[in-house]
Amino acid sequence: MTCFLSVKIDGAPAIVWGKNPATGNFFVGTKSVFNKKKIMINECHQDIDQNHGHQDHVAEILHACFDYLPWTDQIIQGDFIGFGGAQEYTPNTITYEFPFVVDDAEIIMAPHTVYTAESDLRDAVAAPLKDEMVDPDGQCKFVQPIAYVWDGSYGEMGIKDFKELEEMVNFAKVMAGAVEFVDEKEAARYKKELNACIREGREVDHTEWDNPNLINFWKLVKSIKEDALALCRYAHGPNAYIDQDRITAEGFVMHTAAGSWKLVNREVFSHANFSMGVGAWQYYSIPFVRELDSAPVDRGCLYKNRRNP
Repeated sequence: MTCFLSVKIDGAPAIVWGKNPATGNFFVGTKSVFNKKKIMINECHQDIDQNHGHQDHVAEILHACFDYLPWTDQIIQGDFIGFGGAQEYTPNTITYEFPFVVDDAEIIMAPHTVYTAESDLRDAVAAPLKDEMVDPDGQCKFVQPIAYVWDGSYGEMGIKDFKELEEMVNFAKVMAGAVEFVDEKEAARYKKELNACIREGREVDHTEWDNPNLINFWKLVKSIKEDALALCRYAHGPNAYIDQDRITAEGFVMHTAAGSWKLVNREVFSHANFSMGVGAWQYYSIPFVRELDSAPVDRGCLYKNRRNP
């Protein structure tokens, strides 16, 4: 099965921009552009003031995005990292360090998703962005690290390919037959208690829970995702830190024909979100780059004048 791997960037807020299929005009917005009822699509600065004027920081970012994002016939979503002029940025939990001060661009954006929509953004269908985006005017710096799977060539320990997880996945499927799953109300209670363990740094011992098989199954699935995450690497992106600790990334997203899966160390990353304390992330070296998709990637994007007529 062909797999495309992408890096999950911890930017904020999420920005959507491109050509509005309903009007043909350039627009910017947050994920509220996809709302079914209160739709907030901004095709001019006045729209931004009207829709987001109560959120000064968000409005400031959207005004800049409207001015500096290049026009595209596509519909793109990305994570806003910051304004040009600095070397380090902390848009959310993770701090990103660039090799040099970003003084050649007005804004920094990490695009990751492209949408198709025939006539209305409410009908948009998402797909991973594989194209490399470049602003011909140089006013927006696009951050698109290349993710790949480590081949295990630096040692004999551990798994060396996603395929080696198949045995554990099959075991998990068998184990699921012995698990008594719970309803949404009970699931919410379990999530709250698990989050408390993560926040307080306590080990999750399945024998201490009233549904030990369920918790043991949760731990098994978590370990499978962690094994998959341990194989993921990236290159051509800024260094990432939680406090002073170097980390690989917030996580990765694995895309296949069967769907997409986020590979994130939720236990560690959520703990950092809860407390902003030093995490226990492991730093992985980046020996080389190997793209996963066997098909050639179209690196072109067509841009027009970013202004609406």
